[in-house]
Amino acid sequence: MRLALQIGLAVVVFGFLVLTVINQWSEIQKEGVHFHVWWLVPALIILPFYFVFSAYGWDLILRSLGYRIGFGQAQVAWGQPLLARYVPGSILYVLGRVLLSERAGVPRRISLASIVYEQAISATSAIVVAAYFIIRHPDLQGYPERWAVLLLIPAAIAILSPKVFGPLANKALAAFGRDPLPVVMSLRDVLGLIVYYSLNWLVIAFGVYAVARSVTYIPYNDILLVGSAQAIGYFAALVTLVAPAGLGVRDAAFAWAVKAALPGRSFAVGSLISIAVRGVTTVAELMYVGTVTIIGRRQGWTIPTGILHASPEEQEASSEETSAHAPEIL
Repeated sequence: MRLALQIGLAVVVFGFLVLTVINQWSEIQKEGVHFHVWWLVPALIILPFYFVFSAYGWDLILRSLGYRIGFGQAQVAWGQPLLARYVPGSILYVLGRVLLSERAGVPRRISLASIVYEQAISATSAIVVAAYFIIRHPDLQGYPERWAVLLLIPAAIAILSPKVFGPLANKALAAFGRDPLPVVMSLRDVLGLIVYYSLNWLVIAFGVYAVARSVTYIPYNDILLVGSAQAIGYFAALVTLVAPAGLGVRDAAFAWAVKAALPGRSFAVGSLISIAVRGVTTVAELMYVGTVTIIGRRQGWTIPTGILHASPEEQEASSEETSAHAPEIL
């Protein structure tokens, strides 16, 4: 039932965007939609680098926790299971990263801690990027509560500080009968990675802007506005946790946010841009996953579909873990 609800909600929300485009097509035509396909070329060049830099950010988190697996292995361990995010629950995605990281010498508890850090730091960087946009968004000018978004930044940093995150994580581990974490990230490393992930939003800003320009005209000085709209969509998907890979929820939030960069403030055009961004980003994601999978196979340590090349011990461990609940992995 939970699986059906998650998939159903994603289909409903994304279908709502499609219906908006269909029903408001006359309005979209009046807004000057032009479909310049050549703008997709720079988009498909830029967007894969967003995944490369994201994987490198996770590699930096592992280094802060005392483990170095190398740039190439980090790309494979982070990128090969990436498409498993579209499976509701994300358990397969987590398991894939944990198993690949373990092959590279990273203990499972460290891998899980790094994923928790990664999600928290990514969310904090998204808040940093989106804060200015939320405060200045024309639809929110009459709501003084919008300033409360600024409070989320120091709150997230405080939670990620070693004096807070360490006891919280160890308490959660103890509740499941697990050993405490052997190491936590320093506050200096946390702050540095928040800056790094915030800068990575610039990469996706240029890529998403190129996709948006393939649909309609947006001034060059609104590139950061478009990028921050994508950050809002990411944060909305992370908060709701109801759709696989944020499908539908992320797209709807982005459509609402990106309309601030459009001359006519049209949600219908924003929906059309959102659908285009989802499609092009998925293509870029497939390009990235295909590349790192080829690299991993040449290195001889990937996990192919069905774990065809794993040892008997790894096959048995994988089958047991796949049927287990997430807390049992800790």
